[in-house]
This record gives sequence, C-alpha cells and structure tokens, in this order.
Amino acid sequence: MRGRDMNLDTNRDRDNRPILFFDSGIGGLSVVKEARILLPGRPYVYVADDAAFPYGAWEEASLLERMVALFAELIDTHRPVMTVIACNTASTLAIHRLREAFPAEIFVGTVPAIKPAAERTRSGLVSVLATPGTVRRQYTRDLIRDYASQCHVRLVGSETLAGLAEQYMREGFVDEAAVGAEIAPCFVEQDGRRTDIVVLACTHYPFLVNRMRKTAPWPVDWIDTSEAIARRALSLAADLPPPGGEGVPPSGGEGIVDRAHFTSGTPAPALRRLLSGFGFQF
Repeated sequence: MRGRDMNLDTNRDRDNRPILFFDSGIGGLSVVKEARILLPGRPYVYVADDAAFPYGAWEEASLLERMVALFAELIDTHRPVMTVIACNTASTLAIHRLREAFPAEIFVGTVPAIKPAAERTRSGLVSVLATPGTVRRQYTRDLIRDYASQCHVRLVGSETLAGLAEQYMREGFVDEAAVGAEIAPCFVEQDGRRTDIVVLACTHYPFLVNRMRKTAPWPVDWIDTSEAIARRALSLAADLPPPGGEGVPPSGGEGIVDRAHFTSGTPAPALRRLLSGFGFQF
C-alpha cells in the first residue's frame, strides 16, 4: 500500500505541472489573458527574460545560445507540462533549436499571422509590424512566400515600440506621437489602394492597439495572434494527462499559485504590481 500511495502522489504531482509562458518582457501577458479563459486548471509560470530585453537588438547566434542555456535551467526548475514561447522574435529564431535540444518537451510557438492576413485583405496591401529581429528572420520571409505571395507585404521593424508598450503597462501612459511615428511606415497607398491589415507580430503590441487606432492615418484591421496561440496550446493540451485531481481550482484560483520569474532578479515595483494584478506571485 505504501508503494501504491507513493505512485499516486507522483501521478498527482506530474498532472499538476505548470504551463510555462516565456517572453523577453511582459508582452506575453497578452497570451496569458487568453489562455486563462481556454486553459484553466493548471498553475502557470510566467518567465520574463528582462535581463536580455529587448531581444530585437541581439545578434542571432548570441541570443540562440542564451535561450538554449536558459531553457535548460527553466525546464529543470519548473518541469513544465507545456511551454508557450509568447514572443515572435524568440519563436522565429529558436523554437526549432529548442525542440531539438529538449525533445521530451512540448513547445508552442508564436509566429506572425501572415496567413490569416493574406486571407482577409481586400486591398492586397498588408503590413507586418514587428521587432527588427523578426523582420530579419528568414522564417518570416518564408511565411510570406508560402502564404502571401499574391499580396504586397511590407515588413516594418520597430526598435522602440516594445519598450513603449512596457512603459505603458508599467506607468499607464505613453507618448502617442511616438507610437504614431513607429506605426506610420505600415500605411501604404498604391494605385488607389491602401493598406487594410496590420499584423501585430510582437506580443507586446496588443497592449498599445488603442493608441495605434487613435494615431493611425486611416482605419485598418489589426491582427493580434494571442487568442490563436492560446487555442493552439489548448489543442495540444488535449493529449496531456488531465490537470490536477479532484477539487483542483482553475489557474489563479484559491489553492493554485501562479508564479512569475524575472531573469534580472530585481523587477521594478511597478512590474511586481502589474504581475500581481494578473494573479502572479514572485
């Protein structure tokens, strides 16, 4: 009986392993918000690699080396049942390498929503608003080749928009003129047609979408992939052991502790308050 009890404890522990959400900063909270609706029942761990923020400025080889080493630690520490890379730059660069390095782990990536944008556009003019790293990535250009060859796709790499989003999330205000200047290259007029879709290819950007709408020269459809990422995680979760045991509350509920970890080790008080508002403890 003692051995059987130990096996039951082990199974219960395995089934309660968390879902890990990873981003360079706090942009991945846009995915957490959607995931909480679709994937209750497990604890969440949110990891922000703020010590290396912003990712868009890194050389590819150095960032890839950092991510593989960091995930070796994260997987050993948190033993996630699934990891959501809630960052376009990290996903387009590293997700294939992470799957090779950690074949037993389940990774959900984030890629620019170029395919749905190509399917929805009426004008044929689509812009992809991203970090410089995502714009440079061959992965992004392959998506355009495979799914949007019939469209004119403009890639717009912003070096400051993710930082502006972080500022807005921390402080509650942002320079609207600066936001307007960053999104201005997305708007193209060509042969009487106008850009009608802008893909938000960074999980930070949805937090600024209301400011983007306000400063845009004309209305467009802003495509945010947060819900699609959460739905992909939900589809993969169908093959996992059921979360918890009897009476285990949803993520964020009483009895479940969702934890946040910042690689800098010293997040600002405003960030701690923000994550607490999302139900995370440090």
